[in-house]
Amino acid sequence: MVWDRQTKMEYEWKPDEQGLQQILQLLKESQSPDTTIQRTVQQKLEQLNQYPDFNNYLIFVLTKLKSEDEPTRSLSGLILKNNVKAHFQNFPNGVTDFIKSECLNNIGDSSPLIRATVGILITTIASKGELQNWPDLLPKLCSLLDSEDYNTCEGAFGALQKICEDSAEILDSDVLDRPLNIMIPKFLQFFKHSSPKIRSHAVACVNQFIISRTQALMLHIDSFIENLFALAGDEEAEVRKNVCRALVMLLEVRMDRLLPHMHNIVEYMLQRTQDQDENVALEACEFWLTLAEQPICKDVLVRHLPKLIPVLVNGMKYSDIRPRFHRSRTVAQQHEEDGIEEEDDDDDEIDDDDTISDWNLRKCSAAALDVLANVYRDELLPHILPLLKELLFHHEWVVKESGILVLGAIAEGCMQGMIPYLPELIPHLIQCLSDKKALVRSITCWTLSRYAHWVVSQPPDTYLKPLMTELLKRILDSNKRVQEAACSAFATLEEEACTELVPYLAYILDTLVFAFSKYQHKNLLILYDAIGTLADSVGHHLNKPEYIQMLMPPLIQKWNMLKDEDKDLFPLLECLSSVATALQSGFLPYCEPVYQRCVNLVQKTLAQAMLNNAQPEQYEAPDKDFMIVALDLLSGLAEGLGGNIEQLVARSNILTLMYQCMQDKMPEVRQSSFALLGDLTKACFQHVKPCIADFMPILGTNLNPEFISVCNNATWAIGEISIQMGIEMQPYIPMVLHQLVEIINRPNTPKTLLENTAITIGRLGYVCPQEVAPMLQQFIRPWCTSLRNIRDNEEKDSAFRGICTMISVNPSGVIQDFIFFCDAVASWINPKDDLRDMFCKILHGFKNQVGDENWRRFSDQFPLPLKERLAAFYGV
Repeated sequence: MVWDRQTKMEYEWKPDEQGLQQILQLLKESQSPDTTIQRTVQQKLEQLNQYPDFNNYLIFVLTKLKSEDEPTRSLSGLILKNNVKAHFQNFPNGVTDFIKSECLNNIGDSSPLIRATVGILITTIASKGELQNWPDLLPKLCSLLDSEDYNTCEGAFGALQKICEDSAEILDSDVLDRPLNIMIPKFLQFFKHSSPKIRSHAVACVNQFIISRTQALMLHIDSFIENLFALAGDEEAEVRKNVCRALVMLLEVRMDRLLPHMHNIVEYMLQRTQDQDENVALEACEFWLTLAEQPICKDVLVRHLPKLIPVLVNGMKYSDIRPRFHRSRTVAQQHEEDGIEEEDDDDDEIDDDDTISDWNLRKCSAAALDVLANVYRDELLPHILPLLKELLFHHEWVVKESGILVLGAIAEGCMQGMIPYLPELIPHLIQCLSDKKALVRSITCWTLSRYAHWVVSQPPDTYLKPLMTELLKRILDSNKRVQEAACSAFATLEEEACTELVPYLAYILDTLVFAFSKYQHKNLLILYDAIGTLADSVGHHLNKPEYIQMLMPPLIQKWNMLKDEDKDLFPLLECLSSVATALQSGFLPYCEPVYQRCVNLVQKTLAQAMLNNAQPEQYEAPDKDFMIVALDLLSGLAEGLGGNIEQLVARSNILTLMYQCMQDKMPEVRQSSFALLGDLTKACFQHVKPCIADFMPILGTNLNPEFISVCNNATWAIGEISIQMGIEMQPYIPMVLHQLVEIINRPNTPKTLLENTAITIGRLGYVCPQEVAPMLQQFIRPWCTSLRNIRDNEEKDSAFRGICTMISVNPSGVIQDFIFFCDAVASWINPKDDLRDMFCKILHGFKNQVGDENWRRFSDQFPLPLKERLAAFYGV
């Protein structure tokens, strides 16, 4: 293809016949299902992009070549759109002008497909920053709205809707001289247009500007709302859907304007939630979810509950059941399924696994009921219980299934009021776990998990044992969705039951290990989670030779099968991290290959990142999650194996790698490397010590509360290092102390970070009191308030020793806030004897210094429990 530079593009460009045929041939081939052909087409298209006028051919096929079939013309436009996305800045001016004028001249093409394609092309050019360089675009499209020709009006509106969706921000900025001041009133006029498609476009355009509270719309808010009400009963589903969407968004941004009409809006939304068109019903159902987040919800909805609750409950039934045989089962699939299904199972099955994960009316209704249960608590039950009775024991499985979902949805909000009914309901649900319908079995798993907390609070033989027995059977169900639901529910039960599960460990492990051989890919990932959660829940009780023998071989087998590039490593590494921490020395026989691989994963990722930094065109960026999960598993090993990890660390370059990870620009990498630093400091400080001079400045710069978790882990690591370093910590105090004092005094700092900061300040003061004590007055008060609520433990012990040592160095630093210190001391249940003596000494010292009279006045301000406690424990 040759392009003669002299021609005046606008009118005189004509395609070369041979070139045109070549392109048409390509467009035809690219519609072939064969992937090899697809690949060659891709390569040829890339080559054609070298020719400046290739894009002229593409627009020509789209807008001028009416003899071709529509899919081919549309495809030509879509390829052009991709070129615009990738190379627009390199288009010659002539080509750009030709494309723009062709778009505007053909926005009213008689074919809806071609109009839509031209619209997509226009918005793509516009979003490439071309709204500024195409000043006549918006005025032209707006004037085309007034065209007598339906196709032109519809095409222009379609394009405007896409531009509003893609470029909302710039439309409302000074860059373009605020075109919305003209566009929005213009759109509002079309709410009353005779064509449903146009009405729908008009509402959709305005809807783009609600959430951002665009000034131009806020000026016309009343007329907008009025026009919306006029469309309330529109016969076109798409219009009703957009009206519902608008009202949901207005609820968030202009509640004040809706309030006077609230009664009518609620009535209207009740109707729409039952709309024949599921998409309209879904948009309307979002209204209840959004309203529940507003403070006024409780008062506004209370009189509508008798109508609303049945509507939501009704929406919770499955609506898309198809007969099973629609899914053609190939031979390959037969092997994947675990044997043949039981004969009476699931003659009707939900159409396809994937459609279920999409947001739909059933899920939205359930979510709305869940949030409303949290708003009204037990006041919701009079409206729900009569319905539940009918549903839960219904002979039709679809109805019964929806009842079980309702019961699960209200669990969190209505738990207190449900307790009297649970002794009857839980056994019924446990029975439903063996229902012949897979969908009943799977939803029952979920609902039971929502009541796990109550189940665990009862004597174990009553409900926990039967529930666990049945859930374990469901983990081995023949249906994949039931396996998934049962495995997730079991993980929740594990979290609630913790060590209550210890007597049943052999039985549980039996099932989980058997599931390894049975599960397909997706469910394996959930199984890893169930095993990891079990390890977290029962801890060292897992460390018995017979349990290790059951659990480790299948885990290691999967570990050996997975390649370093496989993302399925993530959940497996997380699972192994929990297992290693629980098994402690029991993990020793497995630790070497696991340790080595983690170090390799970190090394590989860092190397790839360096290549990518140096030559981004040649080397793609690595997925750093591999490194993060590997660092976390190394932490788990260090925590579980303690001193036993020393040999492995000695023989590897992990500390060099950590030095790089601690400086990574991705916060999650730094977060995990500081956690590992703390764990290695506890496990084998002799290997960490030589690096401290390099590590400390990095730790100091990461005490930045903008990245909460990074800051938290760095703070904790500094505390662990100081305990090991002792007096040698001295030179490093100035690198960290000021930041720590600043953090502990910051308003709105999360609780965990405050506690860790206080502990680390205490530990620094314990090893270097002379350096830290002078600042006592600046942190003593928040220090005391953040540590009074934590349990007695080693960390609290070392921190309080530190504070006592600092008080003896600088007693005047504590005088003004002494009542806070008293309160913090009283929070100890049983301090070690020597720590108790330190407390005694300080309390009596203070009392003696101020004299009895002053002490009495001082201690009269104490709340009674504090006064009694100090008298009983410390005799003051």
